[in-house]
Amino acid sequence: MHFTQGVADSLKLPRLVFPSSSIVSFLAFAAFPVLRQKGYLPISVFQLETPVMELPPLKVKDLPMIHTHDVDILYQFVNTMVNQVKASSGIIVNSFHHLEQPALATHGKEFPIPVFKIGPFHKFFPASSSSLLTQDRSCIAWLDTQAPKSVIYVSFGSLASMNEAEFVEMAWGLANSNSPFLWVVRPDLIDSERIEPLWPDGFLEMISGKVCIVKWAPQQEVLAHPAVGGFWTHNGLPMLCRPCFGDQRVNARYVSHVWTVGLQLENKLE
Repeated sequence: MHFTQGVADSLKLPRLVFPSSSIVSFLAFAAFPVLRQKGYLPISVFQLETPVMELPPLKVKDLPMIHTHDVDILYQFVNTMVNQVKASSGIIVNSFHHLEQPALATHGKEFPIPVFKIGPFHKFFPASSSSLLTQDRSCIAWLDTQAPKSVIYVSFGSLASMNEAEFVEMAWGLANSNSPFLWVVRPDLIDSERIEPLWPDGFLEMISGKVCIVKWAPQQEVLAHPAVGGFWTHNGLPMLCRPCFGDQRVNARYVSHVWTVGLQLENKLE
């Protein structure tokens, strides 16, 4: 909401900015003008593996991607947003010094405004119930029967989706892992007109008795459960990262190659 800077100026009020993404992702968005000038943008399929020298350790394929029919309007919007952040009274970030120290140093040079590092928020502000779907709490009782750190928790949040071929590959990959898993399969997880997922032949019989599949789960409670040993999502901790859109690509690269708290699935599911 960069337009609020003009309102704040007219009322002679300070304006604080809160970008909900990580600092490294914010810097990647802020670098769009330079990245375009250097030829990294628009992204070309022929240079996906090319390192972005201005934003190590990112590669071109890790840059934030926003699907739009008019890239010029997008770049203009991002440029305006960046300028209005610089004009603000300060920035609040959901991060802390030891996690993003180099990025925070770079941010301080690019944005000469106060930075209030008050993250991670979940440690200080317990969330009220804001679940988008009805939570199926039967999965907690199921987790109670599993060994410590044995369960793979699989959830792609409320927006990310996949095609049917990817869904089938995921299903067989989980089944062949021989590990118990809790899988959140939203009604709209698959890009299809089907109301219910079409499970591959023999899949349900193969996994019978050792998995739990729900439409929505109480995620914070699941992640805090001692039976959960891994998290497959578009990002989480410890996790298998399969970034889908927006800032998730940048986050996945840092999770796997800088913070080393997870692994990124970089290729197609086969």
